[in-house]
Amino acid sequence: MRKRVIAAAVAAAAAGGIAVALVWSRRSARRWERAERIVQELREGCHTPVTRLWEVADAMASEMRAGLSSDGGSSLRMLVTPLESLPTGNEEGLFYGLEINQTTIRMLCVQLGGMDARVIKKHLAEVPVPSNLMVGTSEDLYDFIAAELSKFISAEELSYNIQDRRPKEIGVTFSFPVIQNLASNGTIIEWTNGFSIKETGEKDAAAEINKALEKHGVDMHVSFLVNDTVGAFGGARYCSSDTMAAVTLGMGTNAAYMEPLHAIPKWQGPHPMQGVMIINMEWGNFQSSHFPITEFDVQIDAESPKPGGKVFEKLISGMYLGDIVRRVLLKMAEETALFGDTVPLKLRIPFVLRTPDVASMHQDLSQDLSLVGEKLEECLGIPNTTVRMRQLVVEVCDIVAKRGARLAGAAIVGILKKLKRDGTDKKSVVMVEGALYEHYRLFRAYLHDGVKMMLHGRNLDNVIIEHSGDGCVIGAALLAASKSGHATNS
Repeated sequence: MRKRVIAAAVAAAAAGGIAVALVWSRRSARRWERAERIVQELREGCHTPVTRLWEVADAMASEMRAGLSSDGGSSLRMLVTPLESLPTGNEEGLFYGLEINQTTIRMLCVQLGGMDARVIKKHLAEVPVPSNLMVGTSEDLYDFIAAELSKFISAEELSYNIQDRRPKEIGVTFSFPVIQNLASNGTIIEWTNGFSIKETGEKDAAAEINKALEKHGVDMHVSFLVNDTVGAFGGARYCSSDTMAAVTLGMGTNAAYMEPLHAIPKWQGPHPMQGVMIINMEWGNFQSSHFPITEFDVQIDAESPKPGGKVFEKLISGMYLGDIVRRVLLKMAEETALFGDTVPLKLRIPFVLRTPDVASMHQDLSQDLSLVGEKLEECLGIPNTTVRMRQLVVEVCDIVAKRGARLAGAAIVGILKKLKRDGTDKKSVVMVEGALYEHYRLFRAYLHDGVKMMLHGRNLDNVIIEHSGDGCVIGAALLAASKSGHATNS
């Protein structure tokens, strides 16, 4: 009798265990089904077929024309940079370039040897921008820059054994919108990217930097001041006269290209000798009803300092791609408990997941995606992930990166279409700089593939998209060299 009771109890316990296992199994299946549905919804929301890419390209060309006709008539600012000359390759001498971006000041010394030797020697140095200067006055910032340039130039003079004591030429680029009336001066119209500089009225930035240089006894003159992407265009033209545009794809994004004067109705200033202008598009502001927008993009925009602004940048730049992925994973954690019954605290922190981390996970080639597991634990506090979880994360990274890259490619095609260079019999080079394009291999591949898809059946070989390293700062030096009349000062 006792044996039968024990046997019955064991059987009941086993049956209960099976029931519990079945409940957990069904619950797990539902979690995965919901998680996969979230990914599918993301894929559908980010879908970029060729027809949509052409709609974006057409909208870009249309917005460009509108922005050239009048200020405020387009989502693109289309800021005009008058030119007296462009680099030709004949420049000789020693010149300097300065780039002021979101986090650093980069200083370049380059020795040019004319058409045959081109760049003989160059040296690049950079210093971080102190955080207090990002919210101080422009005078304080320029004073810091002049002091750093003084140290940099002293070291370079010893290295290059410079004997000539004539004032040195320097070209300057800013990673901020710049409006210009003449190529030799500029007024910063908007301090962005974490800067909140206190200005008292409109100031000629070139003149202010020159004052700071004089104060520090630096025998140097700012001969050219432009937006950084305009500088990149100048450097790209030095490499190839077929360059039609320069694009920045990094933490931020922008594009610049050359436009004949007759195509710029809004320009009322003096006519440059070249008869052309470089246009700083400020394309991060580009807006179109054809963008594939998801709920995560809406969230990012609503929580940004300027809702409704820089819509294109929020879809394609390195500043935002990581946070789009984070928000998708957060939704999975909240609605499916995929990463545990409690949502990891780090997963709720905006911008805690950076785009370089997304790139590392996306490009993990290990069989068990071990790097993905390490990044999830390190960046988001998600430990003990399974291979299946990691595969789902990689899929999210792929969807977000592919959409951003293809939209960037469509925008490039839009510029070429405006210039009537979208797959014609004329060679057209587009130089791209920035860490996103340079270091995120799959992003770069998706951009190129998107352009190939769009230009299929045309003269695709005539459209060349290339990487440009140090484009902004070397472009600044080259523009200063071209403006100097090819003076030799070394």
